[in-house]
Amino acid sequence: MSKRGMLIVLSGPSGVGKGTVRKALFSQPGNDFQYSVSMTTRQPRPGEVNGKDYFFVSKEEFEQHIREGQMLEYAKYVDNYYGTPLKYIWKSSTNESTKLSARFK
Repeated sequence: MSKRGMLIVLSGPSGVGKGTVRKALFSQPGNDFQYSVSMTTRQPRPGEVNGKDYFFVSKEEFEQHIREGQMLEYAKYVDNYYGTPLKYIWKSSTNESTKLSARFK
C-alpha cells in the first residue's frame, strides 16, 4: 500500500507574503514539497506563466470544472474565481511528498 502525502494550505490576502513563505520552505534541504498550482479566471500579471503561477482559464471553463465536481475548493473574489483543481492534487498525492498550496482568499 502506498502512503499519501500531506496537503498544507497557505492562505491569505494578496501581497501578504504567501510566495515568500513558499520560497523559504522550498529552499530548505530535505523538504520534499510539490507546489499545487491554483486555477483562476483573472488575467495574468506581468511575468506570470500559465501552468506555473496559475492555470489561467475563462470564467466559462472554471464554471464547467465546478459543475463537473473537478475542484477541491474554490472562491469568487472581485469577479474572479480562484481554486484548486482536484486532478492535480490526486495525481501528485499518491506519493509521500507534501503538497503545498498557496491560496488567495
